[in-house]
Amino acid sequence: MDATTAVTNVNVVASYLNNIETLNGANFPDWKGKFMTCLAWNDLDLALREDKPTVAAGQTSAALEKWARSDRMVLMVMSQTISAGIKGAIPTKDVQGVDLSAKAFLAKIEENFKSSSKTYGSTLIMKLVASQYDGKTGIRQHILNMCDMANKLKKM
Repeated sequence: MDATTAVTNVNVVASYLNNIETLNGANFPDWKGKFMTCLAWNDLDLALREDKPTVAAGQTSAALEKWARSDRMVLMVMSQTISAGIKGAIPTKDVQGVDLSAKAFLAKIEENFKSSSKTYGSTLIMKLVASQYDGKTGIRQHILNMCDMANKLKKM
C-alpha cells in the first residue's frame, strides 16, 4: 500500500466516524448498526468476526498480526464513538486484569444496554399504539413512520 492509499483510507475511516452518532445510552441499536457498518466497509471487523488465532510460543503469524491490528482499530473506533460517561461505566479488563478484546468489550456494552433496549421497546410499542395521523404531514409519511417503528420492534 502506498502513501496515497493510506491517506485515502484514513480519510474514509474519518468520514465514517463522523457519521456515527456518539453512543449516549438511548441510541444503542442505531449506534451498533452504524459502528458495524463502518468497520465492515473499512475491512476492520476481523477481530469481531473471528477468534484470536493461536500461535506457538516464540513464533509470529501474519494472521495473528492482522487480527491484533483489527482488534486495536475496533477498540479505537469504539472509544471515539462512546460518550465518556458510558466509557467509564464499562470495564476494560477482565477479572484477571487482562485487557478485553474488542469482541469482549462489545459484549460488555451490549450487556449494559439489554435492560435499556427493553425500555426502548416498550416506548416504541406505546408510540405505535398511540400514533394517530395529524392531518398536517402526508399520509405516506405517517405510514412510513409506523412501518419504521414496527421494523425496529421486529429487530428487537
